[in-house]
Amino acid sequence: MIQIPSRPLVIRISFTTFVLGTVSLPLLGLITSVFISSVFHYEDSTGTHCQVPNYLPSISASISLSPECHIWRFCIGLHSAPRLLVAITYFRFYKTRFSSKVPENSLSCLNLAFSVSENLGLLLLTYVSSSETYCEYCFVLFIVSSLIYMLITCRLWKAIKKYSLSPEDARSHHWKVRILFLNVSCCVFAGFFYWKHNMYCESGSYTLFALFEYLVVFTNMAFHLTAVWDFKSREVMVISSSEDKDF
Repeated sequence: MIQIPSRPLVIRISFTTFVLGTVSLPLLGLITSVFISSVFHYEDSTGTHCQVPNYLPSISASISLSPECHIWRFCIGLHSAPRLLVAITYFRFYKTRFSSKVPENSLSCLNLAFSVSENLGLLLLTYVSSSETYCEYCFVLFIVSSLIYMLITCRLWKAIKKYSLSPEDARSHHWKVRILFLNVSCCVFAGFFYWKHNMYCESGSYTLFALFEYLVVFTNMAFHLTAVWDFKSREVMVISSSEDKDF
């Protein structure tokens, strides 16, 4: 009986590459879907009940057509599991940093909950048809969870910056706050132009709504991209070890 030890399979990538790959999936899916809609399904993706000229398709209109919806679903489905891993990594990081601080410790738990909730809202928005009555609740879940998650994250990094001497921590907090401000501003403008379009059917209002809707998504992605600074020196490893085999 010969025993042959098997070596573990190790896949190792930097956390920076992991985060970039995770964020690039929805970015690539969105750009591809909007491009295809604008070139091949322009009338269907820009038409509204107002029957006024529009020049940009909304995200919801773009990802409801085919093949755009399949591209978007593939990218979001593929990126959802890595997003959860990033959320858990942040949770453990905060628990280590704030092990003896009650307010921040509690906020780290809420941060994880709203991160998971945001991811769930995005999945529901992706796979639930826009014609379904409860699709609006999925949208509210995503937007509210996203804003609260970013707000709590900025609060936690304010505490980290206070006790940290690292310029990376200060820069991360600096950009998180500014991206949050941009995201909230874009949400307000998107909501305003959506209301204006529905109330007055003004030409161009829906186009501006679509533009600020893109910016809401882009700033959301940019916020999550700051994880590159937060875990700059870390790596993601996948280790597969099997027991020794007998022959």
